[in-house]
Amino acid sequence: MKFKRLKKLTELYGISGFEESVAKFIENEIQDMADNYWKDEVGNLIAHKKGKKSDKGRLMLLAHMDEVGLMVKKINKDGTLAITNIGGVDPRVIMGKKVKIGEDLKDGVIGYKAIHEQKKEEILKTPKYDNLCVYAGYEKEDDAKSEFNIGDPVFFDTKYKEVGDSAIGKAFDDRNGCEVLIKIIEYLQENPVDYDVFFAWVVQEEVGLRGSGVAASQIEPDSAIVFEGTTAGDNPELAESRWAARIGHGPVLTYAHGGLVPDRKIFEVIKETAKNHNIPHQFKGRTAGGTDAARLARSLRGIPAGVISTSARYIHSPTCLMRLNDFENTIKLGQTLITEGKVLNK
Repeated sequence: MKFKRLKKLTELYGISGFEESVAKFIENEIQDMADNYWKDEVGNLIAHKKGKKSDKGRLMLLAHMDEVGLMVKKINKDGTLAITNIGGVDPRVIMGKKVKIGEDLKDGVIGYKAIHEQKKEEILKTPKYDNLCVYAGYEKEDDAKSEFNIGDPVFFDTKYKEVGDSAIGKAFDDRNGCEVLIKIIEYLQENPVDYDVFFAWVVQEEVGLRGSGVAASQIEPDSAIVFEGTTAGDNPELAESRWAARIGHGPVLTYAHGGLVPDRKIFEVIKETAKNHNIPHQFKGRTAGGTDAARLARSLRGIPAGVISTSARYIHSPTCLMRLNDFENTIKLGQTLITEGKVLNK
C-alpha cells in the first residue's frame, strides 16, 4: 500500500463539528516536526515551521479536517433514528449504507422502503430525508433513547483500499489535503526555506467555511494555498460538458469558484510552476462550489490565496474514487511551490 497514513486519515470519523479524532491523529504525526503548534477554541490545529530568515514573510497552507455526514434529529417510536444531512449529501447515495453513530460509534444501517414496496412512480424519485432513517437494532423509542441522543453524529463507515492505480474510500474531501500538509511539513525537515510556513488543519468547512477565517486571524499570513478534494465529474454516465475535472490528469487548479476569483498572481505562479516542472495538471471545468479561499479573501485585509485540488469521483458520498498518481502529483506540486516560494505576496 502506497499511502498507509492516508488510509488511517480517511477511516477516522469526523463530520463537521466532530473533528477531534482527526486533529488528535494529525497532532501526533506533526508534533515533533513543528517549531510550535496549538489547537484553538473552535478546534483548528495550527502548526508553525520557522524559516531561516524571519523577515521573508508568512505562507499559510490549509486543509479542512471535516467530512460530510449525517446527524440524529429525532428518535422515532419504532426505535429508528431520523436523520438530517451535515454538509451536501445527496440522499440517493446513502440508502442501504452502513454507518457509525455517536461518540461510541455504534453500528447502524440507513434504511428505505424495499423496491417491492414502492409504487412504480416512486422508484425513480429522489427520496427525502424525512423518509430515511437509521436502524440500529432497537424496536422501541425508550430503548433507543437509552443509547442515542438528538444531535448525535452519524458517520459513513467505509474502509480505504488501493486497487491498481486507484484508491477507494470515504472523506477524500478533504483528508487528502490533510495528508498533503503533513507531507509538506515532513519535506521541510530536510528542505528548509527562508520564510515562515504555517499549517492550518481547519474545522467545519463543509457547513460554511467556519474554521479558516479564525485560523487566519491568528496567523496573519501574506499569502495562502488551500489544498482540497474536488469532484471529478468524469463519470461514464455524464456528458463531458458537465465534467469538472478528470481523474488521472493531475492536480486541479482553480481559476474561479463560487464566491471567489482567486488571486491572479498566485494562480499564474501555480500554473507556471506545474508547467516548468512537468507536473501534469488540469483546470477545474466548472465553478460550482467553493473553498476556504473564499473565506480568506474576506478575512483581515483580504488574504490572497490559490487552490490546488485532487479530483475524485463520487465525493460527498460514502465511497469515493481517485487516482493515486493525481495525489502524488499534488504532493509534488505543493513541495515544489514551497521550495521556490514564489506564491508569497511580498
